[in-house]
Amino acid sequence: MDLPEIALVNVLSRFPLKSIARFRTVSKEWRSLIDSDFFRDHYISFKSSSSLSWSIIQTNPHKLSLEIVGHHGCNTWGLDRSPGSFLRFFAKTTIRKLLVLSCTDGLVSICAEASDGSPLYYIGNPLMEDWFQLPLPPFLSSQDLDSLRKNKRFSDTGFVTKMQSGVVVSYKVVWMLSHGRLSDKLDFMIYSSETGTWRKHHVSCPHSTVWERQDKSIALNGRLHWLSEDTPTFDASSIVAYDFYGGTGSDDDECRIIHFPGSQIDEVTGDNLFQRVYRRSFTASEGSIVYFNEFHVNETWTLRVWKLVKYEDCPEAWQLSWDLKLRSLIESGTCYFPVVMHPLNSDIIYLWNRTAKGLVLFNLRKRVFSVRKEAEEDGKCMDGCSLSFNWCSEYMDSIRKYNLPEYQGGPNSLFFSQYVLPRWLHRLPRPRST
Repeated sequence: MDLPEIALVNVLSRFPLKSIARFRTVSKEWRSLIDSDFFRDHYISFKSSSSLSWSIIQTNPHKLSLEIVGHHGCNTWGLDRSPGSFLRFFAKTTIRKLLVLSCTDGLVSICAEASDGSPLYYIGNPLMEDWFQLPLPPFLSSQDLDSLRKNKRFSDTGFVTKMQSGVVVSYKVVWMLSHGRLSDKLDFMIYSSETGTWRKHHVSCPHSTVWERQDKSIALNGRLHWLSEDTPTFDASSIVAYDFYGGTGSDDDECRIIHFPGSQIDEVTGDNLFQRVYRRSFTASEGSIVYFNEFHVNETWTLRVWKLVKYEDCPEAWQLSWDLKLRSLIESGTCYFPVVMHPLNSDIIYLWNRTAKGLVLFNLRKRVFSVRKEAEEDGKCMDGCSLSFNWCSEYMDSIRKYNLPEYQGGPNSLFFSQYVLPRWLHRLPRPRST
């Protein structure tokens, strides 16, 4: 006897997405039901508070694993291994190098280097094993592209998406070229999945900024965010942001430059630089850009965490979320630098303990922390998922010096990307012409 449709919906909604994907093959009726907007919306709402699998992906060219920390066994997907293990990639030619350029909304941007040294760009949904080779811009010859990739002012890592009802409906790949080390002009080359074509776009900034950190960015809600500085110093003072879905598309578009809270004071007084434990950085958490920094006041180390609430260069742009004394961390002898915020829980920050070579999971609300080491067996972490490591310690050692405030070998950068699985099954958007 067939179940009434509403009863079937309620039963299926209790299963993880791994099972839902398998149920689509049971019958045409089940496939039609699961693919319906009604079931998708019901499932996402029913599972809204369930944990999601996610990974910390290394973004610095490295010979080790792409995923350095993985969370699996979470309720929504029910995976028995980390998300990074699904980053299998099959090309039609021999590949000698593979680099994850960007991760956003469950999709991944990858650059593979063929045996002859030529770059091959792919966009993919690793869980669905759905990959698309990006055509190269028709206005660039192979010689032009080779010259661009050697240019320090060029970045090919930009990647943003457009979401509707929890599903990615389109994406844009963004290549960027600044007009010089100190410039207020940017050139974008943008590929759209909606049109299947590339276009050029020129934008300006409110004022000149130093472009030495544009190689990596953080994507959120259709915007890209880069680290920036007003003067050639060794620590960032602001972020540059541009909305690739909300801009006018005309050449009089402007990026936004938003200074970090407290950065203007440092620039005026010149102090604090060598009192910091680490250099400035930012990450994404619970749908917002989050900035964290540490201040040494009256012999006390204080961690402050801000959320970006307004894309304007004003004091109201940042909302202070946490202002915590770090007595417990300092007393434990922990020497650390920040890695990322938990992407789904802004109460939890991940730090790397340079002394013990372990990952510190710090719950800011409860003011408790735990240290997890790579040699330990996989176990549950604060969000209920299982935590696993993959050459994490070696990667942290390789980037350790770049996080020190006194390091003068170059500007700080973004060394981590969050690969978060989506809350629903969705295929890779394809150009309408294919």
